[in-house]
Amino acid sequence: RSDARAIIETVRAETRTTLTEPEAKALLAAYGVPVVETRIVRTPMEAAAAAREIGGSVALKILSRTISHKSDIGGVCLDLEGEAAVETAASSMLARVKAAKPDAAIDGFSVQPMIKRPLAQELLLGSVADPTFGPCIMFGQGGVATEIVADRCLGLAPLSINLAQAMIGRTRVSRLLAGYRDRPRANLDAVASALLALSDLVLDFPEIAEMDVNPLLADGDGVIALDARIILHSPGATPVDPAICPYPEALSSRLERDGRVFQVRAIRPGDARSLTAMVDKTSVEDLRFRFHGARQSLTDAMAARLSQIDYDREMALVVDTEDGSIGGVVRLIFDPNYERAECALLVRSDLHHFTIGRTLLAMALDYARTRGSRLVWGDILTENAGALALARRAGAKMTPNAEEHRLTRVEFDLGARSSPPTPA
Repeated sequence: RSDARAIIETVRAETRTTLTEPEAKALLAAYGVPVVETRIVRTPMEAAAAAREIGGSVALKILSRTISHKSDIGGVCLDLEGEAAVETAASSMLARVKAAKPDAAIDGFSVQPMIKRPLAQELLLGSVADPTFGPCIMFGQGGVATEIVADRCLGLAPLSINLAQAMIGRTRVSRLLAGYRDRPRANLDAVASALLALSDLVLDFPEIAEMDVNPLLADGDGVIALDARIILHSPGATPVDPAICPYPEALSSRLERDGRVFQVRAIRPGDARSLTAMVDKTSVEDLRFRFHGARQSLTDAMAARLSQIDYDREMALVVDTEDGSIGGVVRLIFDPNYERAECALLVRSDLHHFTIGRTLLAMALDYARTRGSRLVWGDILTENAGALALARRAGAKMTPNAEEHRLTRVEFDLGARSSPPTPA
């Protein structure tokens, strides 16, 4: 993030809204998207020298802060071999571009090694800031004919791996990526990872208004971005918040107990199977205490419901053990005005002696305070002495449940509400 922030601050300091191609690629590289090596030169002679150092055939592109589609005005030459050919092509390119765009600011040239992956598919990745839904991610077939083919789909940021894979599957080009005739299957995990990187990038930097990565080559060896274009919002513009709350990475923390190391984090959509495995390792008695009735396992539908939340009206924190399994969950469900939240807690039976429940409860109460809640409540079976003792130590007020006598209502007074809810 720091590398990406430095690039954007440089562009802002120069009162620009369009990143150069090298700046755009550097931004992608900072988020883990593979990009082709790019050398920046000023003159045709320097372009020839860069080609000699790179060796082999190269791609030559005009470098301009004001030209978005370089190939439309003859600003791209491919498969150039040798210094003389590169210098000649650069001189001719400069003349063509100046004739087509006399007012364009030309900063020189970019020289790149030709990436020869004959079995690769050209893809398009991008983003656009929608005035209603906020940042949207785009995926489809790339190349110079992308607008004519019009094979693309949109998804809302933030993306998960499942959503990224679903986006890929909604396009016609996905059938080509699956492999056909002499073309092997592309590395779809690498394509999905690139989509996730773009999703993270536009959420971390809402000042990004538009982004195009075209082409992104994809084959069995992975992906690589050959060109990129990024445009920022005008200074002073107010970006639209994402329609879906981003994953709350800031809630992640490390927890040490009796020589063991645990990780606390917000739940993810992919945790459904881990939740099921946690329940399978929890005693029937503990499950009865948590769900107020007989239960021995989670159905697939219930596991999906418990793991897929909006991070706004609901929050669930989980504890990961050293082997990656989930050892505990605390869940908050807020009222529409966030003044009150219902809390529920479950710790795997074999981990009770690590005081994980006490830590999760404290973190849940702290999080509720950040959302402006004044009261957190929960219903506990009156026979659940351990949970009642935990609530009592945390300062809960306890009263019999008026509607269900076998339950005790516990309430945590978080104090007067001094401010409106903090955005998730």
